[in-house]
Amino acid sequence: MHRLLTQLLFIGLCLFSSIASANDEPLTIELNRIQSAIDSDVKVLTGTKGEIKSFIEYRISRNATLLQENLKQQIEQTPPKLELLKPYIVKQLAFTNQVENYFKNEKKTLMSQVGADNDRNIMLQLVQIEREQDKLYVAEKQLLTWAAIAGVDVEAKNQQFIATIAERANDLDSFVHYNQSRLAQAIADVTVAGKDVSSEQTAIVVELKERLERSSTSLSTAIEMLDELGQDTAVYKQTLFSISGDITQDVLNFDVASSLLSEWILIAKTQALENGASVVFKLIIFSLILFLSSLIGKVVKRIIQKTVSNSKLKFSYLLQDFFISLSGKAVFALGLLIGLSQLGFELAPLLAGFGIAGVIIGFALQDTLSNFASGMMILIYRPFDVDDLINAAGVTGRVSHMSLVSTTIKTLDNQRLIIPNNKIWGDTINNITVEQVRRVDLTFGIGYSDSIEHAEKVLNDVMMSHPKVLKDPEPMIKLHTLGESSVDFIVRPWVKPIDYWDVYWDITREVKMRFDAEGISIPFPQRDVHIYQET
Repeated sequence: MHRLLTQLLFIGLCLFSSIASANDEPLTIELNRIQSAIDSDVKVLTGTKGEIKSFIEYRISRNATLLQENLKQQIEQTPPKLELLKPYIVKQLAFTNQVENYFKNEKKTLMSQVGADNDRNIMLQLVQIEREQDKLYVAEKQLLTWAAIAGVDVEAKNQQFIATIAERANDLDSFVHYNQSRLAQAIADVTVAGKDVSSEQTAIVVELKERLERSSTSLSTAIEMLDELGQDTAVYKQTLFSISGDITQDVLNFDVASSLLSEWILIAKTQALENGASVVFKLIIFSLILFLSSLIGKVVKRIIQKTVSNSKLKFSYLLQDFFISLSGKAVFALGLLIGLSQLGFELAPLLAGFGIAGVIIGFALQDTLSNFASGMMILIYRPFDVDDLINAAGVTGRVSHMSLVSTTIKTLDNQRLIIPNNKIWGDTINNITVEQVRRVDLTFGIGYSDSIEHAEKVLNDVMMSHPKVLKDPEPMIKLHTLGESSVDFIVRPWVKPIDYWDVYWDITREVKMRFDAEGISIPFPQRDVHIYQET
């Protein structure tokens, strides 16, 4: 391919050389400058290798594109310099014909090699040539348009070009259908193989998908050119629609739509006449199986509900909900599989296909599967249950609901938060209400001049008089620290979890009122500031 590039560019250079000195206008100078750059690179290209060679090829391609853009810009000017541009356009048309003939010879050479062990490689090379031909024919069509504007008689060349593109579209149409049938067979082989699918079979599927996509793209390009040339492309558009359902290229025009509709009606009519009674009977059986599965699923859910609620294992409410929901869905899924088997679906390939799809989906949904695994761990180890007040993932609230992927928590200010399970399981879980009693930690300070015994007696009276403070465990009142401004007591009564905040607020209020009544001061931080004045 690299040798071809060198040869063709050299031919193009020779065609342009006769024009180089024809005119000294700035446009001619610019076009010849670009061509001189291409000429210089072509001479260097023959003796280079590796990355340098790739760089020079890229520069040649860029300059060739720049040359065509200059021609386009000049053609679109008002008025265009047609007499100046005409020789360039004619020579470019001759150059594209040389490239077109080369591609045809290359394809013939490759086709003659089919039958050896490298057929797959040859087919990929053929597809690559088709892509290069797409670019060539698009450029040639543009050049023919410019030639007509410049006053060149291109009627014969236009007819030849239309015939070439029509023949190409017909070949691509057959190639697309061939690739589609091969791909369908390869996918069927992979499905039957199931877990025993080989890397070779997978590679064939990937390769055929790529070939089908590339050939469809080339066919789409040919269709666009034929449409612009006023040719009928309904058959080819129908092929594209049957491959990908693509409706973006005017495939829903009247001819295409009527052709597709007629084909579908014929298929439906044939199937109805040949298999109508059998299909109706199978659909009735299928519906009956689904109905019975739904009823049996409800019965199984009730049985599971009674079993897990009365079990000596003392399942959590979350785990009970999980088993109840799972049992009904499992029964319905089993009934669905049985119903599908009655419709004629082979369950083994279907399940194998689900297995392969499961692996693919697993890679795509890693975060969701992580939440699922965390949800299972929460259900098994039961760090919390419904209505428990917890602190997890930086959130404090009551658990209202849990699924296998998320947990719903209502905060103390009645906000509903849905947290992914992996966030909860991967963090510290503080179950605030799981224990029967909870300690309230309070600290009160008195002044250094106040009586410690008096303060202790007042604090003890406040603790023992509150009805929600438990007598067992016994409340603790201890002198804790001698602070900078106060003597601090720690007060630690025990309460039921539901009474925590009531006791906290009530005792704080009562201690302040009793200290005021008993003449016990509650000091605040003080600082002595000494000011020295210097004369």
